[in-house]
Amino acid sequence: MIASTMSDSKKNLSPTSHTRRYIVDSSLGESLICKFHHFLIFESLNRDDILNQLVRKLTLLCDSFQIISGVLKILLIVLFAELCAWAYQSTLPPPPTKLGSPDGLPLTSPRIKLHDGRNLSYIESGVPKDVAKFKIIYVHCFDCSKYQNPFAFSASRDVIEELGVYIVALDRPGYGESDPDPKRTVKSLALDIEELADELNLGEKFYVAGYSMGGEVIWSCLKYIPHRLQGAVLISPAVNYWWHNLPSNLTNEAYSRQLQQDQWSLRVAHYLPWLTYWWNTRSWFPGFSVITQNPAIFSPADIEVVTKLNAMITDPTQATLMKTQPRLQGEFESIHRDMNIGWGKWGFDPLDLENPFENRNGSVHLWMGDEDRIVPVTLQRYIAQQIGWIKYHEVVGGGHTFAFADDLGSDILKALLKVN
Repeated sequence: MIASTMSDSKKNLSPTSHTRRYIVDSSLGESLICKFHHFLIFESLNRDDILNQLVRKLTLLCDSFQIISGVLKILLIVLFAELCAWAYQSTLPPPPTKLGSPDGLPLTSPRIKLHDGRNLSYIESGVPKDVAKFKIIYVHCFDCSKYQNPFAFSASRDVIEELGVYIVALDRPGYGESDPDPKRTVKSLALDIEELADELNLGEKFYVAGYSMGGEVIWSCLKYIPHRLQGAVLISPAVNYWWHNLPSNLTNEAYSRQLQQDQWSLRVAHYLPWLTYWWNTRSWFPGFSVITQNPAIFSPADIEVVTKLNAMITDPTQATLMKTQPRLQGEFESIHRDMNIGWGKWGFDPLDLENPFENRNGSVHLWMGDEDRIVPVTLQRYIAQQIGWIKYHEVVGGGHTFAFADDLGSDILKALLKVN
């Protein structure tokens, strides 16, 4: 009977049987299989001993898998840490390009030194300063420089000389040849403008004018240095959709009309400013349309104005300066920091401002084109309605660049300086 059983067992365990045999490549697995076979064949052996050996072998095998699992966990943690470090480094912008001697780019215009050691670049135009009747400080727009001055293109020389207008256009911090300001705020640029006026001896009072993002800066001047102003003009000024006095139904409607890429870019600048550089320098994200020069932001009137403007610039040096100066020091300290401040969290709302000229001569003007695709005209109309002392001018058929159109600069100057 035993022989028969052994014979049957051997038959069932032979390679020709239909029973599947699992082969383990490790010596541990082979040992387990052998023990299992002996358990089946030799019933006379102590089954408790065999089971104990099997348990020990299985325990060793599990321990081996646990060690491997632990190593994999450590590797995953290391890889995740490396990924986080890479992601963090990618959000950090490169340092700005150096300017001036001994090892920086050559300078093309004069600069003044501010109280904190930074340099502010500027150019002068119009009549000589010492004979001027009106002195104006001009603040340029987003992704531009002191060379993009509408009065230099659309205000006639005869009008400027007749009125006696002196204009100084500055590079905002980080733009052109003005040093970056890592501590730049909504307030700081207004104080820079005041210091520029003092360094250039413009007198106790002066005018300020700003276009687009530079127009938004004029609100800061009205807030922080109103006692130094003789008048102000905001031309197609940028609007912060998060100013708390703007009705949500108006801002939501205006915001929804912006390009999808701009809606995302402005949200990043407002809520996650530390990601602005990273977001706008990655090809797989939709960057701000003004940076990418998406043609959809230009109205037919804008295209006409820009075409004429390009034809007017016949000097190759001037054309090169206008093209290269805005991002001369890199993108972060110019356009990206601009976005963080312009659409970031302000310390005040322009609609809360009081009339700085209530008891003295002076006026504030806001000019807007009704076909502007970059700045919503609906919000400008509301602002003008709520601030009763603002003199609002709307150019029918005008786009965002209307101030550069034929003779519009002359009209803006005449209105600001109260000349018929």
